[in-house]
Amino acid sequence: MTNPPFPGEGVRERRLAEMIRVDHAGEFGAVQIYRGQRAVFDRIEGKSHAARLIGEMEAGEQEHLRTFDRLIAERNVRPTLMAPLWRVAGFGLGAVTALMGESAAHACTEAVENVIEEHYARQSAALDGVDRGLKSIVDRFREDEIAHRDTAVEQGAHNAPAYPLLSAVIKFGCRAAIRISEKI
Repeated sequence: MTNPPFPGEGVRERRLAEMIRVDHAGEFGAVQIYRGQRAVFDRIEGKSHAARLIGEMEAGEQEHLRTFDRLIAERNVRPTLMAPLWRVAGFGLGAVTALMGESAAHACTEAVENVIEEHYARQSAALDGVDRGLKSIVDRFREDEIAHRDTAVEQGAHNAPAYPLLSAVIKFGCRAAIRISEKI
């Protein structure tokens, strides 16, 4: 029989695992949101520009997801148990905002990327002097998320119907998903 760990033992490893788990979940969710948006815009005549932009952002999120897939495997981190729910919720959010129009889809992107950029900034600070490799990844991906956010704003995110409410609801959902995915 092994003794239970002392208080504080393994805290660093558990925190790093939580970071990888939640970032993996977030990138998975982002891919699903963009897939939902593309599923709508690919079928509507005259929306090829929006579909192309969203496809480009989705490709970036796919690259992020592959990186976190690798880290999950390399570091033996349990992925979130919430993935099936995040798949449905992400795709649904993407599809619904796309059905509301291009500006709503871009408002969704802006809201999500604002939350993720803040999340990555907090992680980067926490990783300073702790895990240089993971910090480098987080910093690089943070820059990509800022670019996605800026693209969404340039494309009219603030013109979405009920923009303040839509943005607030999406941000709340993202923050809740982050907290849940860290632990579950």
